[in-house]
Amino acid sequence: MANLELPSADATYIPFFTIDPEGATDLDQAMYLEKTAEGYIVNYAIADVPAFVELNGALDQVARERGQTFYLPHRKITLHPPVISEDQGSLLPNQIRPAFHWKISLDQAGSLGTVELKRVMIKSRAQLDYASAQQELDKGSENEQLKLLAEIGALRIEQERLRGGASLNLPDQEIEEDGNGYRLVSRVPLALEEHNAQISLLTGIAAARFMLNAGVGILRTMPQPEEKRLQEFRAQTQLLGHPWNDEISYGEYLHGLDVSDPKQLVIMHRAASLFRGADYRLIDGQPEDELIQAALAAPYSHTTAPLRRLVDRFVLLTCHLITTGESIPDELKDALEQLPSLMRESSTAANRVSRAALDLMEAFVLQSRVGEQFQAIILQGGSNKDGKESSGLLQLIDLPVTGSFTGAGDPGSIATVKLVHADPQQRQINFDIVA
Repeated sequence: MANLELPSADATYIPFFTIDPEGATDLDQAMYLEKTAEGYIVNYAIADVPAFVELNGALDQVARERGQTFYLPHRKITLHPPVISEDQGSLLPNQIRPAFHWKISLDQAGSLGTVELKRVMIKSRAQLDYASAQQELDKGSENEQLKLLAEIGALRIEQERLRGGASLNLPDQEIEEDGNGYRLVSRVPLALEEHNAQISLLTGIAAARFMLNAGVGILRTMPQPEEKRLQEFRAQTQLLGHPWNDEISYGEYLHGLDVSDPKQLVIMHRAASLFRGADYRLIDGQPEDELIQAALAAPYSHTTAPLRRLVDRFVLLTCHLITTGESIPDELKDALEQLPSLMRESSTAANRVSRAALDLMEAFVLQSRVGEQFQAIILQGGSNKDGKESSGLLQLIDLPVTGSFTGAGDPGSIATVKLVHADPQQRQINFDIVA
């Protein structure tokens, strides 16, 4: 660990609060929101992990090998030792902690204005969870912070739409502990989760602006979909009965979809496949349009989760040095150059672990039901041509399970399927189309 040279600036007078999933202990972010005559001020505090992890020290080297926290149903493999990620570095309530304080001004429409960044000491006043906070807000809560979060979040979603960006509102497939074990659930994110995500995205956009102006740093990028793929997607929406016409933008079209409708759910899944090639890229004199995050329609950087993701720590360090006018030391430049490959490897591993856990749970839940029939939505059609069958993808209606099937099926259609295989050891399930 570093020698704990804590910031001297005191921001403990700001009544920050956190909002996370229930029971979370690795709290990266805290906020305090203000409404002004000109618009809004977002005070966003991000855990000061560099205060605990010395650059090029032993802990830094281990963190680079891991890349991020890995989440499993029964445990998590943390990026940093729990004494940092869930205690001394976590922005827990009523504890004084070091943090990067982003002070971001917005106009009345939610457009980004001036940005200040300082290393300070803060004290969070409350730890909220999404479900309880959403219930409180839905009942007409007078909590000004929650109301401002909803207000600013909605404005930022509109700003995203105006830029030409699009957030996908697909249900999440998750594994939950239920007291007796674990269960599969399908869950659409709550409105407050989306609004909170917009505050994080706002900060990542502000960080990207800092680094682009300075000509140094690392961004999270995604290329624009190829025109051919967009035209194919437009044709698919026509076939599925919900055409995307030229009068509205891509983002507006997706925002209007209802994923409770089978055909519109298929369209949303197809939309998710349009945006491929997410990567990390160093800023090295490229034109800005080569460094854009296409789904956000803006340059963007991972910035707000340093307890859980490696790259954020270096982005925060870089941005802070830029704002203070200090030069970027060679050891930090060397680290930035390593990050794209380190994060690619880590993301691949994390996705593989997450998918394996879900596949195992699906097979475990269904292993005693081989031979039974289910109703399912066809997400991706299989085929049966000239005696050759290719597999498709379906989602069961009454269970939060996706799986492959053999036979022909039209995307967006409702089919009766029979479970023919469920093997937890192989983490595989397969269905046949019955009707």
